[in-house]
Amino acid sequence: MSAAHFRELDVWRLAMALAKRVYEFTASFPKEHRFGLASQLQRAAVSIPSNIAEGNARASTKDYARFVSMALGSSAELQTQLLLARELAMGEDAVRGDAMDMYERTGQMLQRLHQSLARRIQSESRVPSPESRI
Repeated sequence: MSAAHFRELDVWRLAMALAKRVYEFTASFPKEHRFGLASQLQRAAVSIPSNIAEGNARASTKDYARFVSMALGSSAELQTQLLLARELAMGEDAVRGDAMDMYERTGQMLQRLHQSLARRIQSESRVPSPESRI
């Protein structure tokens, strides 16, 4: 479907680095929070590059956009959880700050990718199919 393999996408690479950073951030959480907030943070972070990859491998632009939309949802979930961790004074401030910066850049890139896919879907819907010209 896409000209670029997902591993070539800057947004996927940054999302992978973000997921790694979240794992590093949650490593310092108290043991009693490892299966709660830490697990939620990790799942949300892993979901972002996973959805980018799955969408990129789909056969249609519409499917790709839907998975990028899910990645955007996961990034909002991650932001909420990082903010909660800050409120609870969990994890190292510097690592959390780094993760928040990476989250911001990833979110911006995902927004641009989603907008680009939406424009592509719109232009594809204006092109008459070969069957309609017969």
